[in-house]
Amino acid sequence: MKQYLKFLFIFLLLFGEAGRGLAQKPASAEKATAAREGQALIDSVLQLLSSDSYRNKEDSNKVQLLNNLSFGYREINPDQGIKYGQQALDLSSKLAWKRGIAHANISIGVNYLRKSDFPNSLECFFKALKIDEEIGDKIGIAHVVGSIGVVYEQQNDYPKALEYYFKELKMREESRNNNLFSDPSGNIGEVYMKLGDYPKALKYFFKVLKRDEENRNKYGIGFITMNIGETYACEENYSLAIAFMQRSLATCQEIRNKYFIAWNLCNIGKAYISIVKDTQATLLPGSIHLENVTDTDLLSERKYLPPVSIPADRATLLHNAVDYLQSALVSAKEIPAPDVLQSCYENLAEAYRLDGDYKQSLEYYRSYMTIKDSVFSKENNEKIVKLGMQNDYEINRLADSLKTADVRKIGALELQHQRTYSYIGLAIIALLSGFAFSIARNSKLLAKEKQKSDDLLIRSDGLLLNILPAEVADELKDKGSSAAKYFDHVTVLFTDFVNFTNAGERMSPQALIDELHTCFKAFDEITGKYNIEKIKTIGDAYLAVAGLPLADPKHAENMVSAAIEINTFMAERLAKLGEKTFAVRIGIHSGSVVAGIVGVKKFAYDIWGDTVNTAARMEQNSEAGKINISETTYELVKDRFVCEYRGEIEAKNKGQLKMYFVS
Repeated sequence: MKQYLKFLFIFLLLFGEAGRGLAQKPASAEKATAAREGQALIDSVLQLLSSDSYRNKEDSNKVQLLNNLSFGYREINPDQGIKYGQQALDLSSKLAWKRGIAHANISIGVNYLRKSDFPNSLECFFKALKIDEEIGDKIGIAHVVGSIGVVYEQQNDYPKALEYYFKELKMREESRNNNLFSDPSGNIGEVYMKLGDYPKALKYFFKVLKRDEENRNKYGIGFITMNIGETYACEENYSLAIAFMQRSLATCQEIRNKYFIAWNLCNIGKAYISIVKDTQATLLPGSIHLENVTDTDLLSERKYLPPVSIPADRATLLHNAVDYLQSALVSAKEIPAPDVLQSCYENLAEAYRLDGDYKQSLEYYRSYMTIKDSVFSKENNEKIVKLGMQNDYEINRLADSLKTADVRKIGALELQHQRTYSYIGLAIIALLSGFAFSIARNSKLLAKEKQKSDDLLIRSDGLLLNILPAEVADELKDKGSSAAKYFDHVTVLFTDFVNFTNAGERMSPQALIDELHTCFKAFDEITGKYNIEKIKTIGDAYLAVAGLPLADPKHAENMVSAAIEINTFMAERLAKLGEKTFAVRIGIHSGSVVAGIVGVKKFAYDIWGDTVNTAARMEQNSEAGKINISETTYELVKDRFVCEYRGEIEAKNKGQLKMYFVS
């Protein structure tokens, strides 16, 4: 098992999300996807930096863009990534912006890590750690501590790796809201697996599985059950190994992750071979599910494993092994995935050897050696110690805007719907062009089919407009892309439900989702009245912005008016439903942002910049049933709304800020 995804949480840190810190297997296909997405990010940021409206600016937004550019180059050209990271570092130093300096060191360190330059990578991470400690950024400290653990693990210094992973875990557990911190349990489990301490590895893997089950993260479930299956295989407990691999396979087929599918097929085939070779293998009788076992971690997982019946005779075991390995081979060739191919060829050679078919065994062994030499040469040429793969649920989020990870089960549902809508919309548009071409040949059907096409086009436009602002959707359809833009005068709103975690404990999951849907639907209707652009919901948080993509001189007034209506709606609902709903906390700040679509796989319109971070601080320092606005917003709305000055209040990483309650 490789560790490429451990770099991911650093990228998410730059955008403000607490990363999983969970290792992944290598995949050249997924690495290529990461490179393509990195190139898309690079192209977008370079276009923005070269625009007339941004070329001569020197502010924190530019630092963030340079850091994103640096990270985008990590798979394509780490040396270039270091160059842009240094530019971000120089500008941050000029601005005396410590947080920017810390992030620049992180982005530079990531690029050194991709070059396997561990000393320079550690030096950068320790510099970032020192700054985060100075400014008291506990989340930043935890992230950097975890990344230091990654470096030590890649050097096979497992005691040091565990030392830093446990430091990160301790910070998470000691935090009042530990879900804002990344969870290194998966990394800890992998280290214990490498050390051969399989019981401890399983303990931490099951901890990750429990979290992924709670968050309904099918991608995570698919991956971690594969890890658990491999760990049981190392323990020679092949019944449970195959059961978990089968569960992983089913989940990965559901989410259509071809790479994980190929690995699971290969691992199951390998497990059958191991049973043939190991006459002392641990096998449970009959079909297996969790009620048949006594493992405490298994019982607490509460999910049935798929039935697994292990054949008793050698011939059937080898036949099953070959079937799974051949299926894995087909899948691996389609991707393609050289690492899976290598394992398939090696195990097919062994299966045919055990079956006495030495001719077939020799052919597969030759294929194994050919691809092994090819992969080895490629790794040497690229100076890659460990290949990896990109996380499917990677999304670009704004610094410190992510709320509790224990409500990601709600956010994950919304994101899944959002992805589905975008894919359906684009697929319909693509199909229409080919469909229109064919019906043009038949004039008798033209009128009828044209009406169908028009109806589909209207539906596809509607789906895109559920995801993107109208102007951005039009640009995307016309050009196939949409450039990021800088907006100088906007107002950003954050809302958050007070004690949402406690509400989740007293409400059923369905009731919780239904209430969130009702509240957010009302928020959508209210913001729509004032020409406010909803950006997204993150768990129980709601993010919206006024003044883009079209300029609005009344952006601040409209946002405060909408906030008052939202607050009134929630107050009336709270009085009526009591504990069946929530109290809302609202924060607003005005300033400049960068907005646009980043990436090629998900059409998610997003905003980022210091204005968003400050709006989040306004919300965090608000109170239940209150609308807390910044001094900047107050100056824009003071002639229309009655506001109560609260004085200067300490805001995390912002120092003393003047704040006002809207009466």
